[in-house]
Amino acid sequence: MTEVKALRVEDASSREVWDKFIKSHEESNFLQSWDFYEFHVARGKQVVRRLFFRDKTIVGAYAGVVETAKRGTYMAIAGGPIVDWADKKLVKAIFDDIRTEGLKYDCVFIRVRPQLELSDKSLKLMADLGLKKAPMYLSVEFAGVLDLKKSEEEILAGASQGFRRKLRKAAKNDIEITAETSDAAIKEFCRLEKLHAKRQEYVAFSSDFLTKQFEAFREGKEVIIYTAKKDGETLAQNFMIFYGPEASYHYGVSSQLGTKYSAAPLLHMEAMKEARKRGCIRYNLWGIVEPEEKSHRFYGVSEFKRSFGCEELRYTPAHDMILKSFAYQKTKIVENVRKKIRHV
Repeated sequence: MTEVKALRVEDASSREVWDKFIKSHEESNFLQSWDFYEFHVARGKQVVRRLFFRDKTIVGAYAGVVETAKRGTYMAIAGGPIVDWADKKLVKAIFDDIRTEGLKYDCVFIRVRPQLELSDKSLKLMADLGLKKAPMYLSVEFAGVLDLKKSEEEILAGASQGFRRKLRKAAKNDIEITAETSDAAIKEFCRLEKLHAKRQEYVAFSSDFLTKQFEAFREGKEVIIYTAKKDGETLAQNFMIFYGPEASYHYGVSSQLGTKYSAAPLLHMEAMKEARKRGCIRYNLWGIVEPEEKSHRFYGVSEFKRSFGCEELRYTPAHDMILKSFAYQKTKIVENVRKKIRHV
């Protein structure tokens, strides 16, 4: 335990204490949840969870994972820190601590994608803290979000005609929807994801990666896999995470028949019902690209997400705290090349 001016700083040791604080902030989501970092621990990663107190009151927190790469070790802090950004002294103290932790793990840099909406003010704040815009993203920076304080009828009224037409079509197709947290559900998801990746020409996640993530969130009862079936055959699946104020469409996969029978909209409508039961106020469809980026590989899925009538949320992009300037130049070169190759 160390003292930072008027603050007390501790490594977090209680899931209950951690999640209670993180969930109390309306902007938070699973990126700073306890279980997301349990997933990293299960993959053999070192994680950092830090809590900041004034007297006995928690006033700030951040979690990060230490990543090793050929170009150098770095720490990634996605969706954090969770803090009152108007409290400049507290924010500075937290970023001073982030630097200290990064040096402890011999990091070349620390990449932070804060849970802040993009604005001139947010960019100035990053600059004032000595951070530089990262050459690559850390987590989604441009997302489609639905307001769950609206009723289902209000959301459908704001959706496109095409979306409502797909729902009506799906309702006539005798599709069965299930919501599961079983080992069988994630096994089926991994199987379908490989087929989906081959068809859409992207690199699939490993079964180990998806299963460990599923198991970590299942521990806190924060994950559900929604499955659409017709005549016993899987059409589509959604990997949903429910954490605090937000329901997150984390992953989605489908078969060719799933597209034919318009199964995906049904899965989302069911997940929204569960989200409201849990008190979520947002349904985050996650990454979208600009409407004019028609050649982007995510253009099609982005248009599908827009068909919900979602609001478009821009987060402050990832910024780097550079700890070793010379070694960081290698990172910039490698990541700029990757950006061009991957068209991201």
